[in-house]
Amino acid sequence: MVGVGHGSHILELLASPRHRFEGRPQDGPAPAPGGELVEAIELRAGLGVVGDRYFAHPAHRDASVTLIAREWLPPGAGLAQVRRNVLVEGIPVDDLVGAVLTLDSGDGPVRLRVNRRANPCAWMDVTIAPGAWRALRGHGGVRCTPLDDGLLRVGSVTFTVLIPDSG
Repeated sequence: MVGVGHGSHILELLASPRHRFEGRPQDGPAPAPGGELVEAIELRAGLGVVGDRYFAHPAHRDASVTLIAREWLPPGAGLAQVRRNVLVEGIPVDDLVGAVLTLDSGDGPVRLRVNRRANPCAWMDVTIAPGAWRALRGHGGVRCTPLDDGLLRVGSVTFTVLIPDSG
């Protein structure tokens, strides 16, 4: 089954070279490195986001690109708080586990295999607001594997969803 969507957007992109959520949440995150929020990210098939902390790490290949839907975040929250790579609007990413999502922000299509949910953690109560961890359960985004090399940019995006036949 294939679905096609228009009128959607990539609102933010994040490629962070280091972890910020280590240790105990009550101690707060490490400072953000400059330049982690970007206008474009380069994806490599099977490897992830070039310049990101999980790029080419074997343990993260099935989760090297993360997406989250803006519709579930409170006002003012973005990628710096949730540590996902792609913030989208108008794409129901939490419903796409098992599908192949194709995004095209103007530089050609990039396919992502949506492998599993990206569950929120206790850090959300620190970086967003108390209660955010619980509020984001089931809506913390998804972990994907890029199937193509390509580029994603902030702005309008078209998408297609290929849901494999269950038979």
